[in-house]
Amino acid sequence: MTSAPRTTGEPPAAPADRTLPRLLARNAREYPGLPGLSWQQADGDGAWTTLSWAQIHEHTGRLAAGYAALGVGRGDHVLMMMANRPEHWLSDLALGRLGAVPVSVYGTAAPEQVTHIARNCRARLAVVEGTAQVAVWEPLLTDAGTPLARLVVAEAGAEGGHVPYAALLRDPAPERFAKELDAASPDDPLTVVYTSGTTGEPKGVVLTHRQVMANALALDAVVELPPHVEHICYLPFAHIAERMLGIYLPCHRASHVYLCADPAGVGRVVREVRPAQFFGVPRIWEKLCAAVRAVLSLMPAEQRAAIDAASAVAREHVGYRERGKTPPAELEERYARARQDVLLPLLAAGGLDRVTWAASASAPMPVDVVDFWAGFGIVIMDAWGLTETTGVATTNSPRTGFRIGSVGRPVESVEVRVAADGEIEVRGESVFSGYLQPDGSVRPAVDADGWLATGDIGRTDQDGYLWLTDRKKEMIITSSGKNVSPALVENALKEHPLIGQALVHGDRRSYLVALLVLDAEAAPAWAAAHGVVADGGLAGLVRHPAVRAEVERAVAAANSRLNRTEQVKRYELLSEEWGPATGELTPSLKLRRRVIRDKYADALSGLYRD
Repeated sequence: MTSAPRTTGEPPAAPADRTLPRLLARNAREYPGLPGLSWQQADGDGAWTTLSWAQIHEHTGRLAAGYAALGVGRGDHVLMMMANRPEHWLSDLALGRLGAVPVSVYGTAAPEQVTHIARNCRARLAVVEGTAQVAVWEPLLTDAGTPLARLVVAEAGAEGGHVPYAALLRDPAPERFAKELDAASPDDPLTVVYTSGTTGEPKGVVLTHRQVMANALALDAVVELPPHVEHICYLPFAHIAERMLGIYLPCHRASHVYLCADPAGVGRVVREVRPAQFFGVPRIWEKLCAAVRAVLSLMPAEQRAAIDAASAVAREHVGYRERGKTPPAELEERYARARQDVLLPLLAAGGLDRVTWAASASAPMPVDVVDFWAGFGIVIMDAWGLTETTGVATTNSPRTGFRIGSVGRPVESVEVRVAADGEIEVRGESVFSGYLQPDGSVRPAVDADGWLATGDIGRTDQDGYLWLTDRKKEMIITSSGKNVSPALVENALKEHPLIGQALVHGDRRSYLVALLVLDAEAAPAWAAAHGVVADGGLAGLVRHPAVRAEVERAVAAANSRLNRTEQVKRYELLSEEWGPATGELTPSLKLRRRVIRDKYADALSGLYRD
């Protein structure tokens, strides 16, 4: 696919022999005073601390020397379990400059997953955040099957007998040490990213400098962003999306990263930074949508009518753009007025008034959520990819076209095709090297022609847009042999604002059932708007007849849009939201279906009793 000429700020030119250390050196040389990294102290006054690109280059050089003094060398894996804090971000770059391979681990990983990862990558050093993480990792220091020998602890006062992170920066780097830095070649491993483990044990995906940089260039060919754009970094660094958006792309673009260590505070940071770009997995956009809907539901009818009218104009405007047509002058004028007078003030309250690129990936995006944001003039550019494709393989684009409901067209670094059974296959220069083995070797996962079977099911239309159906392993096959996409049914159920989460069940059964979770933001607002009073918070609302009647209508409405095989016959309404901390979601907020089915096995079985 040939990209159109760039109309906004060009990213800095990348060296022909692109590696992450060379990009850092270029940024320090050509953009020394530009801000590169900002963060807030957890116990401070909310002020931001900022490092320029020149300071980042100097700091990571000193930090690399500190790691080298601990025995870390070229090719060594180093494990990290920390939130999105400067110690994590800077260590990632410092280890890359040293030629070592940083490996981030989800903070919510179970002890057995941590043990598996430590044994699989054979790291001798782990860098952890504080006391809670030390408790997880310390037993591995005496585990005979794990080579882990030392811990570095980021939080002052939590070190115990381990290495304080501050000690890594106590001594200046020796003059001769500069010769040991930045020697990585494009085909050297840059990182190992472990899959989040929706099924089975996490697998270590080996990604090289060349693969990461190929993906960075391909993404820049399809987005429109101002130069040195800001990025709010709040997803875990163990997720390929944040590694690309929060580490590698900022180095490629010489842009400005704002760290948000607590994802629950991302709304506040968005309001402070007012970013031009914002990425959220579908659950983030769903929660933002629910919060805004809750506010709108409490507004006077006259004000809501004005907002609905402005939203209708915005959707009409988006419709022309989606079809690749220029909106008529009269519509442009109406949209400009609606945006200026109604929509921008609402977006400004949430810090989204400057957004020119909004995106999502990781799971199928509910169309009603995309439609809601289109009513504010924000088109969420849904994308698709895997850890194994270095993140994005296909994406919608304001530059090259978009289709709401699809996941766009292939980026320049990959080819995509759909096999006879509907499975999506990918090959190209940003497809991974293979899975890390305990002996240090890398097991390829592509066929003889370079194609990777992704496990996702989908189709392409005549214009080359990819439409996802579901994960191949997650497809439900009913007792009559019919295939059902659970994600399709779940998204239909979640179109009603009362339903925040849903899981559809029915493999080898004669009909489908569902677990539905009340939305924590939308349900109280709906109750207030409809005069519903219930004691006991969400649990009280679950029992209230008016709420149950509305949910029954929501299920009936979803069923009316589904074929007979896809319709939900019975359901259980729940009040406790699923999350990574309680195990029902992965750290990237995807459903862990097996965990949910096991946890609610009795409830699901009960839905099949006569």
